Amino acid sequence: MADINKKALVIVLDSVGCGALDDAYKYGDDGANTILHIINHKAKLDNFQKIGLFNIDGLHNDIIKTTEQPLFSYGRLRTLSEGKDTTTGHFEIAGAVVKNAYKTYPDGIPQNILDEFCGRANIKNGILGGGLPASGTEIISRLGDEHIKTGKPIVYTSADSVFQIAADENSFGLDRLYEICAAARELLVGDIEISRVIARPFIKTGDSFKRTENRKDYSVLPPSKTILAELAESDFDVIGVGKIEDIFSGQGITQSYHTTNNKDGITKTLELIARDDINGLIFVNLVDFDMLYGHRRDIKGYLSALEQFDEYIPLLMKDDMLTIITADHGCDPAHSGTDHTREYVPFLMYEKNKVPVNLGTVDGLFFVADTLRDYFFSPSNHAMTM
Repeated sequence: MADINKKALVIVLDSVGCGALDDAYKYGDDGANTILHIINHKAKLDNFQKIGLFNIDGLHNDIIKTTEQPLFSYGRLRTLSEGKDTTTGHFEIAGAVVKNAYKTYPDGIPQNILDEFCGRANIKNGILGGGLPASGTEIISRLGDEHIKTGKPIVYTSADSVFQIAADENSFGLDRLYEICAAARELLVGDIEISRVIARPFIKTGDSFKRTENRKDYSVLPPSKTILAELAESDFDVIGVGKIEDIFSGQGITQSYHTTNNKDGITKTLELIARDDINGLIFVNLVDFDMLYGHRRDIKGYLSALEQFDEYIPLLMKDDMLTIITADHGCDPAHSGTDHTREYVPFLMYEKNKVPVNLGTVDGLFFVADTLRDYFFSPSNHAMTM
């Protein structure tokens, strides 16, 4: 085991951005501000207010109250990676900057790639969806019956760097869906590298279709060594909660707990931080903000999810633990379109006996990795040597 006894918690509120970056215009995201546009809708986020969220630059207006004595240090982080997707954001949080944006196909996946995919995945009767950009719920509703009848998987993309495959859990089978997703992951490298292949299982209930909680992401590998790998190599625990293991393809993860929704993720997080046998990092992704509400431009649902998390914030402040709350990108439900938005992300940090400070704007989401490195490895922080 590592020679110090420390615990840190990093929670990524997936897509909870806090204002358009300077280069957002290149992505069509001028004016985006996920948090601001949500909290204007009579949000009740008392604990977020107390810890200093609304003290962050870009989150001020006449409606929102700052606090004179925030409980957390606060600031906003400027991503230095290209792109605005989940993989890019998480890699940079962990210390690996993505210098070249992953491939996107706004006009659809080229036919030659689809043909090669079918060959590798042993799909003999073709696919549905044509690899075109689509809303997942819409395309499943439209093509679900034909898929069940023909057995052809539904393949589609979006404005993000994703290759998504939807199939019915019962007639097609989860194992077969995961198998063809793995084949797609092996194919989509090099000049055609897509950040994530996503398995999107669903079931039919009555006359409608419902996506299940057995989603699985097949991500590219980080472009460089991450703080997760550094910690694991130093015999610290690195525990992934939610889709963290999938995002990092297991690299640097010593334990993993997949979850079904935000509440499940929060519940598992509270169980883990209460354990005395954990020595290291608990790294959590809460995906409902993005998956259920951001992409669907559901402001009311997004607000409810933030209010739900707000209730748990006091439970995340432990005397023996560093707590960081941040995000990976934006997905402003008040913005046009359905894809992510290129935004700053909040950085909120609590450590007992450390005076909270205003960090302003910090270059690099890897500030999270740097903070963790200092916490676990800096000689000045080794007072708790066993």
